[in-house]
Amino acid sequence: MARPSLDDIYSEHDEFGLLDLKQRGTRSGSATDRGVAVLLDVTCFVEQNGRLPDPEALSHDEMKLAMTWGAVKTSPTEKMIAADRLGLLDEKSIAPPRSWKDEVPEEAIPESLDDIFDDDELEVDPSLVTFQHTTPSSERVTPDHRAEFVPCRDFEKFRERFEIVQRALETGERKARAVKKWAIIEPIEGDFFIRNGLLAMIAEKSEMTSRGGSRDHRLRIIFSNGTESDPLMSSFRKSLSEDKTARTVQKVGLGPVDPEWESDQLELSGTIYVARSRSEDPAIREQRMILHKIGVTSQDVARRVADARNDPTFLLAPVDIVATYSLKNLSRHKVEDLLHRFFVSARPAELFVVDRLGKKISPKEWFYVLPEHVGQAVKLIEDGQLHLFHYDVATQKIVPN
Repeated sequence: MARPSLDDIYSEHDEFGLLDLKQRGTRSGSATDRGVAVLLDVTCFVEQNGRLPDPEALSHDEMKLAMTWGAVKTSPTEKMIAADRLGLLDEKSIAPPRSWKDEVPEEAIPESLDDIFDDDELEVDPSLVTFQHTTPSSERVTPDHRAEFVPCRDFEKFRERFEIVQRALETGERKARAVKKWAIIEPIEGDFFIRNGLLAMIAEKSEMTSRGGSRDHRLRIIFSNGTESDPLMSSFRKSLSEDKTARTVQKVGLGPVDPEWESDQLELSGTIYVARSRSEDPAIREQRMILHKIGVTSQDVARRVADARNDPTFLLAPVDIVATYSLKNLSRHKVEDLLHRFFVSARPAELFVVDRLGKKISPKEWFYVLPEHVGQAVKLIEDGQLHLFHYDVATQKIVPN
């Protein structure tokens, strides 16, 4: 059977209309319709934004519209001219879009953040400009006392120690080692450092306190130029790490088991103080006259309690010093430990404060005792007879064993 020719195929009935082709419009007519459509899109854009579309816009749709407009406006048709009610085909009738490369008018530059946020066109989610995890300034800890440098009134007690350490450094008996950055330094009383070119001695390391949720000590540091300061231990560490000339001074001896290793430890006399809280907490205020803190310090007592309202050790409130007793030739730490153990039965088990982070802290230096009881105990320590007596909570008296 012979294969059908093309004529045979085209002469057959077109059942599915495959050969029924629609005549496309003329090229000029298509261009006219396209130009008018683009003009109408650009007109709508200008009415909404007050400017022509930017060919460098970040928006793909705007960039595409600008590029298309740039191509069709060069040869406008009569229909486009008739449909141009905003005069967009006249380039001088409307300002071109402003580029990021253009100079910004001086009046358009905001003077403050308030000017930016007050812009009606700026839509900012309130959650982006509302601090949720930052302590308000009204609730932040503002210290009443800063660790400034002041003259050391009892510097003569320390002068000889500084001279001995200085000679040892000059002869090589002691070495000064550089403080490594981010090194964890745990200074103890009697340790020597070099800070800002001065020898610095840790004269006192007071009872543990709590700041910002972390435990810390208050230090008393004596400097070789006759001044002193009392920073927190964490602040002193930071100052050493930031000082490129900072050094730690080697101790005497071969290690902790060597008797000479602790030869720099200080056994300074000091002051026993009895403090009364001025807290407005009802649980503390009701017992104010019988609840007292017993502490021992080598520095000025007023300076020691200056920042009491920010210190959990002092129940986060100012205190009044109601009694002081001088120590002579007695170890501060031993005396403080003796007094705390002697009055341990009068320590309130339920006493606590809540710091600004919501952490419950129970200070151990407060007792239900009167100042005169502390005075009697101090006298017994001086006479070496404290072990022969005890404090009777029931009678609130110091009685013989």
